[in-house]
Amino acid sequence: MSADLMGAAEPAPTNDAWVDALPQAVLLSEAGLVTRVNAAAARLWGVPQDRALGRPVLEIVRRHTLEALLDRGGELELEAGGRTLRCTATRHANSSALIVEDITEHRRREAELREATAVLSHEFRTPVAALRGVLEALEYDMPADLAQNFVKQGLQETERLARLVEDLAVGFRPTRARTLPLSEAFTRAERLLSTELGTRQAQLSFGQDHLVRADPDKLLQVLLNLIENALKYGPPAQPIRVQTSLRGTWVEVRVLDQGAPIPDTDSLFRAHTRGQQATGQGSGMGLYIVRSIVHGWGGQAWAERQEDGNAFCFTLPGVAGLG
Repeated sequence: MSADLMGAAEPAPTNDAWVDALPQAVLLSEAGLVTRVNAAAARLWGVPQDRALGRPVLEIVRRHTLEALLDRGGELELEAGGRTLRCTATRHANSSALIVEDITEHRRREAELREATAVLSHEFRTPVAALRGVLEALEYDMPADLAQNFVKQGLQETERLARLVEDLAVGFRPTRARTLPLSEAFTRAERLLSTELGTRQAQLSFGQDHLVRADPDKLLQVLLNLIENALKYGPPAQPIRVQTSLRGTWVEVRVLDQGAPIPDTDSLFRAHTRGQQATGQGSGMGLYIVRSIVHGWGGQAWAERQEDGNAFCFTLPGVAGLG
């Protein structure tokens, strides 16, 4: 059949239903007037698709920043209703397109990754410093038994680093709990802090021993963080006391210093938070890590003013039979 008999061919109908299936909000405009919004855009701005057609862009998006973005093209992020939105606009002649993507979950995951990185950085600091000290000591000639003692310390810290690396796959909650006397953790903490204690001319004393149930490395990390804070923020040559007491089936540990009063102690346990008197560099993660570890074994961590100093306290499961 000839073309004359068929008549002029009609254009194929367009089908843009796929636009409504997109999770991103899409708005098209011509000369400042809306020509199309998809289903996601209708939900985002609360305007039915048919009612949006022909209306000024500003009436739909209700933000001058988005109207200006459509006018010039480009990309920006904005907060709206507790959500983070990535807005991208393109422009050709009088026609513009705006695509809005909800990236709230993406930003949350990024924040969690930054927090995990800060936690790991803080936890790796102590064993790495201990290994450095061991290697520096082994550079010098010394009796064989003393050198062997340094090697033993280095191996212990290497094993601790290996366990931290393994923890990357399973999170930061204690997973290797065993029964141990508190004195075991006290001895390790005092040895690792010996150089800093000497530099600050500080005296460190420990209270009564108790049997507890905890991950030894996590318990050591809690003690190191609290004692290091007392050394760092308290006056030099101060006595630092680590008191212990039974509270039912729990053992309470209190690290006392003679530092200045802290006005808002609870905020110190939040991530990336440092006290008003804090000087020098610091991640603000130490007490956050302490509380996270202690909560992991079901205990509590807090700070309070006691006598002429500050008390940083935590509880852990006790085991009857000692102390």
